[in-house]
Amino acid sequence: MDANQLYQQIRAKKSFLCVGLDTDVRKIPLSLTSKGKHDAVFEFNKAIIDATADLCVAYKPNMAFYEVNGARGWDSLAHTVQYLREHHPEIMIIADAKRGDISNTASMYAKSMFDSMDFDAVTIAPYMGRDAVQPFLEYQGRWAVLLAVTSNESWNDFQTLDIQSAHGDKRQLFEEVLERSKHWGHEGNMMYVVGATHASMLQRVRQIVPEHFLLIPGIGHQGGSLDDVVKYGMNRRCGLLVNSARGILYADGSARFAEAARAKALELQQQMARHLEQLG
Repeated sequence: MDANQLYQQIRAKKSFLCVGLDTDVRKIPLSLTSKGKHDAVFEFNKAIIDATADLCVAYKPNMAFYEVNGARGWDSLAHTVQYLREHHPEIMIIADAKRGDISNTASMYAKSMFDSMDFDAVTIAPYMGRDAVQPFLEYQGRWAVLLAVTSNESWNDFQTLDIQSAHGDKRQLFEEVLERSKHWGHEGNMMYVVGATHASMLQRVRQIVPEHFLLIPGIGHQGGSLDDVVKYGMNRRCGLLVNSARGILYADGSARFAEAARAKALELQQQMARHLEQLG
């Protein structure tokens, strides 16, 4: 999927919603888990997808929630990706894997995510530098999503450290990550993660990467504000993918979970539609 295809989907759906498929088997309704040996995780994902696909432009499975279930978890993930490819091929699928290793290992990670699993994009920790990211940029129509400003509690242990940049001026570490990495790829194959809980920092992010798409976690349960994200982060082609996971997936724990998930996704989509209309 290229940037123009993503942008056209945003326009058509009046949405920049990404639904996080952080499917915790402990939270799946009993109406699914009590049915025996079938794949309850996939059945849950399928129901969520069927209820929300017309309201979102991307899905983001978090790999940890599948890896924890061993081989069965990988099967659930593969079935989910296959279902999306068959029924909603226009929707971006992002592997929230946070890879980031030396170049030959990164090449194997890229091959597994793009060739074997058929994801469109992969989140990557850029700490090890360019050669940990470059293999992911060699796949046409695929994306590397680099961590820049994360939404976790201890995000500023390192990300806001004051450093001397390559040009000799002082800046914070996340700014240097953005400045250096933006030349590794381009706006059509690299995105950045910026947590919604630090929306005011989006101004600084946009000064360095004005045209890249930003993947924004932290809306909803983590306290991020959609209004602030739009105010500080939207560019002329939207440039945002705002992720919501728990707020949609677990809106209701009963057999009507999919109906409740749609209601939450629709609420976000309608807010996004208003912002897109207001900003033209």
